[in-house]
Amino acid sequence: MIVLIPSYEPDDRLPALVADLTGFAGVRVVVVDDGSGPDYAPVFARTASAGARVLTGEVNRGKGAALRVGFAHIRAEHPGEPVVCADSDGQHTVLDILRVAAAIADGDRVQPDMVLGVRRFTGRVPLRSRVGNVFTAGLFALVTGCRITDTQTGLRGYPHRTLAWLEEVPGDRFEYELNLLLRAARERLRIEQVEIATVYLADNASSHFRPVLDSLRVLRPLAGYAASSLAGFGVDAAALFVLYAVSGNLALSVVAARLLSATVNFLLNRHVVFGAARAPLWPAVRRYALLAAGILAANLALMELLTPALGVVVAKVLTEVGLFAVGYAVQSRLVFAAPARPAVREGGTTVHPEGRVRSRARGTTTPAVRRLR
Repeated sequence: MIVLIPSYEPDDRLPALVADLTGFAGVRVVVVDDGSGPDYAPVFARTASAGARVLTGEVNRGKGAALRVGFAHIRAEHPGEPVVCADSDGQHTVLDILRVAAAIADGDRVQPDMVLGVRRFTGRVPLRSRVGNVFTAGLFALVTGCRITDTQTGLRGYPHRTLAWLEEVPGDRFEYELNLLLRAARERLRIEQVEIATVYLADNASSHFRPVLDSLRVLRPLAGYAASSLAGFGVDAAALFVLYAVSGNLALSVVAARLLSATVNFLLNRHVVFGAARAPLWPAVRRYALLAAGILAANLALMELLTPALGVVVAKVLTEVGLFAVGYAVQSRLVFAAPARPAVREGGTTVHPEGRVRSRARGTTTPAVRRLR
């Protein structure tokens, strides 16, 4: 098992963590120095002396870039080894790192594609971290329909077969880990959650994470969907104006404009918003058409129901907002859903997961490594 630690401007907690980890049989540590500079060379020298392989970057590129460097190195130098990613700032205990490793290495069941060490954010937690996690977790659930307790966790485990996939995901900084979760949810990968301790030292002063700013990156798919909807509305209005001026037939113009705007909206969502260009076309077309018909019927029904009590303006706003969210969820999870990736046992037996997220209660996993000393 390989523990991968990306590190930028660390203190002496890093070599101490490495010394503790390498005291366990079968554990090797790879540390990526993300351009910390010469002032931190002594810390990395002590880290190497403690037993880690240190990969040094000349410039600071960000946590995501550092992780991909580590994944590429491990894939080439340690074939077949699972990987546990941990932070260097003391927030992840050795026991919790080993518990995540045990969840990946458990050969008695189908392996998950990803294991998350999730915190419950109880006790004394810095306000920015608590708010950032609640904000991001709520948005993530809205966008993907996948409930993850701790979307910001840096303690994650991956089987070796996922390393090439991990290298493909874009993002050089903290958004990379959010991008991983978004793509995993979209591809219906098997995600398991293992509860870990919530540890913050000096109000998390050593963290380089910006909770609200970095968390807002999860809004990009939703913003893209809103822009696509707005573009469809613009095409519909412009086409209606032109067609009615040319033909003088209002009914024909309305239908033709709606068909044109729906086509534009479908293509934008398929190719840009949901990135589903490689998915089969005609099944998506059929599902999109059924969704459009269902939304039209729901729009009429809700307006009839709400207008007498709330007035036409309020009823229209509530109806459109509600159906906007429903439309996004259905298109993301059904119309343009990526085919599920198979989860594979180390022994080679292939199963097709249901895209669910499993949780494992704290204290139920025994570390699958033993201590040397």
